[in-house]
Amino acid sequence: MKAPVGAHEKEFSMFNFLRSAVSGGARVQKIDPREAVAKAAAGEITLIDVRDGMELRASGTAKGALHVPLATVKMKCDPSSPECLKELSVDKPVVLFCAMGGRSAGAAQMLVEMGYKEVYNLGGFNDWVSGGGAVVRV
Repeated sequence: MKAPVGAHEKEFSMFNFLRSAVSGGARVQKIDPREAVAKAAAGEITLIDVRDGMELRASGTAKGALHVPLATVKMKCDPSSPECLKELSVDKPVVLFCAMGGRSAGAAQMLVEMGYKEVYNLGGFNDWVSGGGAVVRV
């Protein structure tokens, strides 16, 4: 039996149709680190690191990841922007990560709102490492 929905949740769910209409029904999904590593190795996803440059220099980044700091996501990932990275396509699945998962969750939601059809939040950089992902020094 499903638990009753609280007043706050009811209010939020009343407007979910708006989010679906804007994003074409897409939503941010979680992905298992091992699955992300396998899909990246097979070229099935675009991997994006939204951490800042100092963080990358301190720890490295995932092999093959695009570096798009959170502050530049709207400019570098929006298909309508002249600065949109050529490596990105709204039709190819995108997996984002940051240090702990909070910034990548926000960036992932932005991509959904920009029309990306399949968007995943991996979580933090350590999730990539624990999934067996290769690390490159920057």
